[in-house]
Amino acid sequence: MTDLSPARVRWALLALALGGFGIGATEFVAMGVLPQIAADLLPSMWDANEADAIARAGLLISAYAAGVVVGAPTIAALVARYPRRRVLLALTAAFTLGTAMSALAPTFELAVAARFIAALPHGAYFGIAALVAASLMGPGKRGQGIALVLSGLTVANVIGVPLITALGQSSGWRIAYLAVTTIFALATAAIALAVPAQPGDAGATIRRELSALRRGQVWFALGFGAIGFGGFFAVYTYVAPMTTDLAGLPEGAVPWSLVCVGLGMTVGNFLGGRMADTGSMRAVLLLFPPLIASLLALALLAAQPVALYLLLFAVGAFSSAISPAIQTRLMDVAGDSQTLAAALNHSALNIGNSLGAALGGAVIAAGLGYAAPSWVGVVLALAGFALALTSRAVDRRSRIRREVAGPPGAVPSESSVPVG
Repeated sequence: MTDLSPARVRWALLALALGGFGIGATEFVAMGVLPQIAADLLPSMWDANEADAIARAGLLISAYAAGVVVGAPTIAALVARYPRRRVLLALTAAFTLGTAMSALAPTFELAVAARFIAALPHGAYFGIAALVAASLMGPGKRGQGIALVLSGLTVANVIGVPLITALGQSSGWRIAYLAVTTIFALATAAIALAVPAQPGDAGATIRRELSALRRGQVWFALGFGAIGFGGFFAVYTYVAPMTTDLAGLPEGAVPWSLVCVGLGMTVGNFLGGRMADTGSMRAVLLLFPPLIASLLALALLAAQPVALYLLLFAVGAFSSAISPAIQTRLMDVAGDSQTLAAALNHSALNIGNSLGAALGGAVIAAGLGYAAPSWVGVVLALAGFALALTSRAVDRRSRIRREVAGPPGAVPSESSVPVG
């Protein structure tokens, strides 16, 4: 890709980010209009108990997350050998169709099914787009390339999600999803025009891509990504009732809460990309403690509006910074299975999405209030951090054993053989 002009590279990256913008909108707009969806699709439950209806509507978010988890490894493994621009166009077209189905679903059950279908291309899109962006950026800037693709998702949380949430509150949640459908149609056209043709991995096979799942460190990275990031989604899923019922702010303040999260995610995304280029595992271990502290402070102070906005920014920043670090870590430990590794990050994060949404809804439905999901977030982030520390310890022990053993077939020297 070195023969491309800087302007062409910028337009190509912008087109890829626009696809990410659409994904951020389709994934996160439900958080801001969850009460409207619950009132429309679950009317009897809403009339009986609004909190129960909102908790049940959280299944839409869990269904999207489940679709990402299923789609990311399967689609990525199937398409790794095909030309990347062609695959990206097929994926954005699928997003357009799936989001339109979500907007038009007549019942709650069909809406859940539509959200699952709409999510299937999510991980494969980000995985392949990350590989294209890394190629466009050049050597030594892989983390920054990943962050640029993810920037569309984070900017969506600053601009797209709040605006579409406001549109959904004024014109109905279905209009909000039709707006997202339009974004995906534009992204498809932009990729067709701006992204250069790039071959797939001719040697890729489903078996080779899936071989990454035999590596222990891949599973560790998936684990601390899924569990740790679940802490963010436990909070973000219920940011609307947290803003109105807990902090006592009007419904019109919900988009501003989403702006705070989105600004934090945008700042954190670029910070995490740069940190990942200096050491992905080091970045993960440095970013978990401030995420845990932010979630703890939110659990204690969310009823105060100023603290709510500041802490939503902090939670968004530190959680988003972890994402490119985890994706880079997966690519570091996946060997030749780079397409699958790049996509698996989104499986992990959306397991966290589903886990956080489900547990957050469970504590609300149990009558523990809208601060309870923040406490769920603290527990999940602590568990993710513990798993990351375990991963580093296991990795170090494995490296020491390899150094002691030496190259295959080598006879250990006397100095390398433990005494006693």
